[in-house]
Amino acid sequence: MTPTALLDRPATRGAPLVDPFGRAISYLRVSVTDRCDFRCVYCMPEAMTFLPKAEVLSLEEIDRLASAFIRRGTRKLRLTGGEPLVRRGIIDLVRALGRHLRTGDLDELTLTSNGSQMVRHAEDLFAAGVRRVNISLDTLDPGKFADITRWGRLPQVLGGIAAASAAGLHVKINMVALAGVNDGEVEAMLAFCATHGHDLVLIETMPLGEIGVDRVDHYLPLSRVRADLETRWTLDDLPDNTGGPARYVRIRETGQRLGFITPLTHNFCESCNRVRLTATGQLYMCLGQDDVADLRSVVRTSDDDNALDAALTEAITRKPRGHDFVIDRRAAAPAVRRHMSVTGG
Repeated sequence: MTPTALLDRPATRGAPLVDPFGRAISYLRVSVTDRCDFRCVYCMPEAMTFLPKAEVLSLEEIDRLASAFIRRGTRKLRLTGGEPLVRRGIIDLVRALGRHLRTGDLDELTLTSNGSQMVRHAEDLFAAGVRRVNISLDTLDPGKFADITRWGRLPQVLGGIAAASAAGLHVKINMVALAGVNDGEVEAMLAFCATHGHDLVLIETMPLGEIGVDRVDHYLPLSRVRADLETRWTLDDLPDNTGGPARYVRIRETGQRLGFITPLTHNFCESCNRVRLTATGQLYMCLGQDDVADLRSVVRTSDDDNALDAALTEAITRKPRGHDFVIDRRAAAPAVRRHMSVTGG
């Protein structure tokens, strides 16, 4: 069965998923693959070992799991990787999931990408119902971009960003702030985004997985970045909420919107409405914890959606209040051993 064959599968509403702290789970992030055509230094080692195909969910299994969450109250669905657009058949999956937009059961279907394949896929994404994409871009310097991504080429990504905009997709640029690497480029990125009409979100590096370098050397608290910006600009806090962890400000002098994702200096746990489904069907109720629910075994052993619903209900009862992220040179290992590309970026 192909994902397009699932278009007529009925979606019967179930009881909303609510965690022990009263937070409704309305946002699901799904990693469709752990594979990527870059090897970003803060994400994975260069000699990354990827999952065997048999362990990875099929597109049909992803559709079934995502649809189960939508039946239980998920309103926003984000496809991630690795790099989601390297997954064979990804546009078929996006088209299939787009049916939930047309019925009104889903408010938004979006994805996070490194932009490398966006020239090929931007128009198809828009046609399938996607209206907004996040694209990772940590520097506008070609040499530095090659160093950060190891395998990436800046002109390819800039072309992908331009293609996304031309197709009608609103682009949000995700920039991981790295001390001693790109900490002097925030204003240049703001200027780039202002010129092209993109939002910018700054992200603190997260202690997930061994990456072959010491994250302490490159950890840059965004409180420091904000304080520096405020010596030149007026930053007005905004109530804007796109369903994710970013806190937004408006730069009064330019009118731009700027977001901060601060898992370390100012965590966003108190309002967390998110869970993450890995490419192997493991559900992480918290990015910064190791507790996991195996949903792959459920979908591979039973066609009964009642069993799947029961598994979702049980998993959400284990969602913790918050994470335990810390970056400390005294720590012998990352806070979480799995890589971001496995969990879903």
